[in-house]
Amino acid sequence: MVVDMSYKTCCSVIDSWEQIRSIENYEDKVGTKLFIKFFDLEPEARRIFGFRERHSLDDLVKSRPFYKHAAYFIQMLDKAIGMLGPDIEMLTDILMELGKKHVSYGVEPEFFPSMGRSLIATLEETLGKEKFDVETRNCWVEVYGALSYDMIRAQKM
Repeated sequence: MVVDMSYKTCCSVIDSWEQIRSIENYEDKVGTKLFIKFFDLEPEARRIFGFRERHSLDDLVKSRPFYKHAAYFIQMLDKAIGMLGPDIEMLTDILMELGKKHVSYGVEPEFFPSMGRSLIATLEETLGKEKFDVETRNCWVEVYGALSYDMIRAQKM
């Protein structure tokens, strides 16, 4: 659960996210990179965007729904990270609602670990190993685990 994270973990994630936010058009760039990695791991998830597995990733990336959702995902992640401080308890409620909403989109709980791996790989690739060191990586794994736990829990209710 999100409320169980340490101050140090939250600070590490917030600090590294600020580096991501300093990239021009970071929502588009990071979101696109993230979802390309995700769809490589979970090609069947393409159906959520109205594509079949046989459609190329290039076709998917050029589609308006993909582009909009990739940027929107990063914007939502940005908001969630911003709530890790004083609004952390409210974040759990928001994630629960978001989890329920994703059921109607066809998002399966099994997709969350792949999204986590995609997020970690995208952050590491974008920031580089020096800025995204083992400690920072572990903090992100913990935070993503907590965020996704609340969403998955809501999906199973």
